Amino acid sequence: MDVLLVKRAQRGDADAFVSLIEKYKTALYKAAKSYLSSEEDIADVMQDTVLAAYEHMGELKSAPYFKTWLTRILINQCKDFLRQQKRYVVSDEIMETADGTPGNDREFYELIKELPEDSRMIFLLYYGEGFKTNEIAQILDMNENTVKSRLRRGRDKLKQALCY
Repeated sequence: MDVLLVKRAQRGDADAFVSLIEKYKTALYKAAKSYLSSEEDIADVMQDTVLAAYEHMGELKSAPYFKTWLTRILINQCKDFLRQQKRYVVSDEIMETADGTPGNDREFYELIKELPEDSRMIFLLYYGEGFKTNEIAQILDMNENTVKSRLRRGRDKLKQALCY
């Protein structure tokens, strides 16, 4: 289904593009929330992400990787925003959903706050969004073995935190 929508969007079908964005807006919100705390900043970054994705839709090489590609754009937009602001904030409100209601993943987000900064996004993408390690490596522009080792170290850290 997504592949057909992506191909339609690549041919200029705005409704197909909107459908794709609607499908992934909560995932985008959660990823942005892990970088930014202000709802206004998150909204700005999400808007910039949607615009960039729309403008560069024709550059997507593989339709099945639309979500990976879109998430990568969002992360780059967040990093650009933070560079401009010269700050990095991990929000205590990460567990909210895009519509502002409390999410069911509160415990998960409380747990990942225990992890080092370089592992939080990996855990969010792997456990929260269901990406594979090779996709995460592509999104975050790092070696897949680095992703695997950070997942392993993060699991060990969480195990210690939960058992003591």
